Amino acid sequence: MKRFNWYKRTILSVACIGMVFSVMAQNSDVLMTIGKENVTKKEFEYVFKKNNKQALNPDEKSLREYLDLYINFKLKVIEAKSLGMDTVGSFIKELAGYRKQLAAPYLTDKEVNERLINEAWERSQKEIRASHILVNCTEDASPKDTLAAFNKIMALRKRIVERREDFGKVASEGSQDPTAKNNKGDLGYFSAFAMVYPFESVCYTTKVGSVSMPFRTRYGYHIVKVVDTRPAQGEVKAAHIMIRLNENATKQDTLKGKEKIDEIYARLLKGEKFDELAKQYSEDKASAKNGGAMQMFGTGKMVFEFEQQAFALKNIGDYSKPFTTPYGWHIVKLLERKVPPVFEKAKEDLKAKINRDTRSDLNKISFISKLKKNYSFTENNKALQYFYTDLDSSIVKSTFKKSQTKNPNDLLFTIQGNKYLVSDFADYITTAQLGITKESAYKAKKDLYEMYVSKMLMDYEEARLDAKYPEFKALMEEYRDGILLFELTDQKVWSAAVKDTAGLESFFKGNQAKYMWPDRLNATIYTCANAEIAKEVRVLLKNKKITQDSLLRRVNKQNPLNLTIKTDKFEAGENSIIDGIAWKKGMSKDITSNNTVVFVSVKEKMKAQPKQLSEVRGAATADYQTYLEKNWLDNLRKKYPVTVNEPVFKSLISK
Repeated sequence: MKRFNWYKRTILSVACIGMVFSVMAQNSDVLMTIGKENVTKKEFEYVFKKNNKQALNPDEKSLREYLDLYINFKLKVIEAKSLGMDTVGSFIKELAGYRKQLAAPYLTDKEVNERLINEAWERSQKEIRASHILVNCTEDASPKDTLAAFNKIMALRKRIVERREDFGKVASEGSQDPTAKNNKGDLGYFSAFAMVYPFESVCYTTKVGSVSMPFRTRYGYHIVKVVDTRPAQGEVKAAHIMIRLNENATKQDTLKGKEKIDEIYARLLKGEKFDELAKQYSEDKASAKNGGAMQMFGTGKMVFEFEQQAFALKNIGDYSKPFTTPYGWHIVKLLERKVPPVFEKAKEDLKAKINRDTRSDLNKISFISKLKKNYSFTENNKALQYFYTDLDSSIVKSTFKKSQTKNPNDLLFTIQGNKYLVSDFADYITTAQLGITKESAYKAKKDLYEMYVSKMLMDYEEARLDAKYPEFKALMEEYRDGILLFELTDQKVWSAAVKDTAGLESFFKGNQAKYMWPDRLNATIYTCANAEIAKEVRVLLKNKKITQDSLLRRVNKQNPLNLTIKTDKFEAGENSIIDGIAWKKGMSKDITSNNTVVFVSVKEKMKAQPKQLSEVRGAATADYQTYLEKNWLDNLRKKYPVTVNEPVFKSLISK
């Protein structure tokens, strides 16, 4: 929506947009007529207040000015419609795209959304440490494979709960999570959004020390043991010095690494700077160049040992003793600490995370359920099952065709009495079928049907948003008029001025007096590090053949800041040095400025003269656009006469 937002900043914010109220026939409500179109008092009042929120008691002057802007806006929109621009395919497609975006907030269950936000907030205030065991089972697994996976996870749980075997031992032996052999199922501490939603929910509802019943995610069946909970730690920014140890490091390598980190630590204790030691010795190249500084991080973002040491530091500037992680030896320094944000500051971030997370499916499921109830949704399961009888083999190959449907005219379901046939669903499958496997055919059929029903219900609801929500209707009309106005103004003014080079040149010549250079000084400013350098430069300049480049190379050989040179045509008031010298040909005296010595070589004083079009093309083009727009509006006012109902207008003025 960048293009439209830019447009709103430039045109719509000035001219305003949209009609909210239907046109009333009573003359007492008509503020003005533009051509054959009436504009009501309520319409104008709404638009004025929307775009002038500070003007609680507008006076006649501000209302007149805004009325004129609004008339210009309406004239352009009326002209665009008269040209049929609202029937062009590209316009219809663009407006439909905006409609989808604008409709999204209305196609949601606000109660569920608020519940999810509050739930996420509450969970984000606490961190869970848990261990888990996984038995793989894909979402489209057959009933036989699903049962086998469930029985296996139950057997593993029985070993822990009934036989009292150690959870970590059972995890390392039986879990199909590839990390379990090393971590014994321990996931460390985590908070909301770190895990898939079903997994997160079980962890936050299982008591510390308890083992959950088996539950399913898209990865398979899990059991979880909650080991500990603690308040959320927030985030820290840290710097570290690392001596790397390879995975296969020998005992001797480890000792050498320890000796090196201990030596660095000893130098820190003697007062050497952490960032300098990090730049010199740290083997984490990414952070070493920044003095060891890392990005802000929270729980679960670093290996456990590193996170534990970083969060244990109490004061900004504190650093740890040397410690090890799987990556090597470290010393970590605390640079910054952020406590968890309050709810109001976290709310928008939580909304965004929920929209990207699978928990947003709960919102959609709830909303679809409400639509089914509100629109008296009924379905014919018998017709659906008959349609399914021959479907498996073709959708597995993604070769299903509507022509193979046995019962195309059977009623599949109704929405508010509107009938949807099997043939309609067949059309949907033809475009929606994707690489479905033999094993997933059963679930695919079910998913395709649910997606189709959801789409039809959502489409039905979206088509009624204009009637249900006046503010949505107003917003759509704003976008419609905005797009039309943008396109027509671009054709008549913006692009026209750029393309019409002959017209621009003629306009420029006719307004030459507006584009004039004032008196200027053609001069070169020499800024020298000190008086000695200034003296040297003056001597070198006596050689008339010396160029600026050779002068700079010679004077700046030892120090690149000895001399800077600026040559330009300066106007009065543009440069304080130029303003302080006599505007006559020759060399000025030395001037002390900001601990430097400056002098000016004046080539000539230039009298006021006309500018060339190439020098002011941008400004001239903008002026030409204004000229074209004014002429265009004058013609539109002749084409669509404007009549203001003065008594109605006067009633708008605050007494």
